[in-house]
Amino acid sequence: MKKRNKSVPEGMRDLLFEECLARGDVETRLAKAFELRGYKEVMTSGLEFMEVCDPEVSGIAPESMYKLTDRPGRLIVMRPDSTLPIARLAATRLLGHALPLRLYYVQPVWRSNPGLAGLQDENMQAGIELMGAAGIRADLEVLTTAVEALSTCVPDFRLELGHAGFFRALAAQLPIDEDVREDIRSSIESKNYAALDAILDGLPPSQAVDAMRRLPRLFGGEEVFAEAESVCPQETTAGPLSYLHKVYHAIQDLGLGERVIVDLGLVQRNDYYSGIVFTAYTEGYGDSVLMGGRYDNLLSHFGRPMPATGFAINVDALTRIALRKGYALLSPEVLVYSEKGYAVKALQYARQCAQAGVLCETSAAETLEDAKAEAQSRGIRRLVIVGKTQQEVLL
Repeated sequence: MKKRNKSVPEGMRDLLFEECLARGDVETRLAKAFELRGYKEVMTSGLEFMEVCDPEVSGIAPESMYKLTDRPGRLIVMRPDSTLPIARLAATRLLGHALPLRLYYVQPVWRSNPGLAGLQDENMQAGIELMGAAGIRADLEVLTTAVEALSTCVPDFRLELGHAGFFRALAAQLPIDEDVREDIRSSIESKNYAALDAILDGLPPSQAVDAMRRLPRLFGGEEVFAEAESVCPQETTAGPLSYLHKVYHAIQDLGLGERVIVDLGLVQRNDYYSGIVFTAYTEGYGDSVLMGGRYDNLLSHFGRPMPATGFAINVDALTRIALRKGYALLSPEVLVYSEKGYAVKALQYARQCAQAGVLCETSAAETLEDAKAEAQSRGIRRLVIVGKTQQEVLL
């Protein structure tokens, strides 16, 4: 059997030095942005019962979850999503807390991707959940928090704004089953016009079919709303379109118009979204770095119905972008070498340096010459020799 004791499973990776520094910086920036908006941190268990992530509710395919069993043989999964366990938390341990709940998290999620897809199965996420608040004020709070949080890490990004109810209203008028509906959704999401046309060509002609065919092309600014009104059945799509238009105008009034475009072809996979949906892209990364939206029906699954909205940011994506800009590790300013019998005294000196904010290390070298060579090879200019007396050598 081929040994795997020197590798990690496919889709996983180790982080070293600058990567840890850059990720920690991204996490700190995002957490501060959330806290300044009044959000409180929570952490959920890395393992959840399968029922928490029920595919019928979450829209997460069972084959994409990492599954195992506990001692009694019950099926559990490694956390594939942060919103679902936080919804569980809101319905249990947070029952006595006043609404709305403003919660944020920084924690990993795990999803199994197809082999050779080049995707990571383990990803660090940071995000917020605003639970117990409905309406445009709550939606705008979450949208502006998303913009503010991303702005602390990347200067240039684009936020695409859509409405989950728009696609659902059109799909409900088509004579299709769930499998075909998912094929249509996937084709629109990837803007695969050929695949979409192939599916729709097999359906009876109707206004809904024509509107669905146009959906992936309905993106841009103010002009999108007029175009959508001209091609979509008003009796079913007027409500979502009108609300989206109202949110878009409010975003303009907030001065965020340059960052936001409308995309009616934004049809995210998670089935729990019920209203406004949005995603963000930035230069230098080929996939979305943020995804979110309103999910007013999800909390009913946990026995505590309430409106809710939120978003998740891909911390690892922002980390890669930060690393391309360059991240320098701080080198020790002082190397402390102890003569024989003075190791404790040397450690006491190093502790004093740390308390004073001076970055230092203690040398494990056996001889002074080896300690000097160690300092020179690492670019440390100050070598402190601790013995019966104490002296400092500049190298």
